[in-house]
Amino acid sequence: MQVANSTLTAAAAALALLAAGCGTGTTPSAAAAPPARTTTPHTTTPHTTTPHTTTPPAAAPGRATAAGTASARYGTAARTTATQTTTAHSAGAASQRCRATGLRARVGRQDPGAGNRYAPLVLTNTSGKTCWVYGFVGLVLIDGRGDVLRTRTRRESVTPHRVSLRPGASAHARLHWTVVPSGHETRCPSSARLMIIPPDEVAHLEVPFTATVCDDGRIDARPMAPGASL
Repeated sequence: MQVANSTLTAAAAALALLAAGCGTGTTPSAAAAPPARTTTPHTTTPHTTTPHTTTPPAAAPGRATAAGTASARYGTAARTTATQTTTAHSAGAASQRCRATGLRARVGRQDPGAGNRYAPLVLTNTSGKTCWVYGFVGLVLIDGRGDVLRTRTRRESVTPHRVSLRPGASAHARLHWTVVPSGHETRCPSSARLMIIPPDEVAHLEVPFTATVCDDGRIDARPMAPGASL
């Protein structure tokens, strides 16, 4: 009788547990799962920077006027200097060295004196532009048969200067030679023509030149000078 009661008690307990599980309507695993979490995305608002503006203080009227006057004065001076430099450069570029093709040569009247001879070698600008000559000429004596004679051109110790020649203007170099034999000479050759090389040129000009040049054909020459006479 006591065993039967125990059996009935256990059965009742099992039925009670079964009834309790059916009453909830959920499985044990589902009941143990945690609720789902909802995450709201984080929105970042960009930072806007406003540029800082500095307003310069107003200058005093007297200082502003003085500064403006100085600026105008120095600006004018700078422009004037630049204009003068440009003008000088243009003038220098416009005047060029005289070329042999734009020159005419001649030997002026010979001036005799105690066995010496002096004469101006004249170069005239025949071009249509202003040009200049500077320094010494080169010389070569030629006889009547067209043969070159011994010629020694010696430059005198005179400081040369640039000579500007307008169209039609002339410059001259003073020539000097001796007609008296010296040293081993018994006679001096006579020339018929003179080859002239203008300063800084390679081309030459030829002019009539009847002269007896002694001392092994030595001719002393001065640098070019203004004018057509000694």
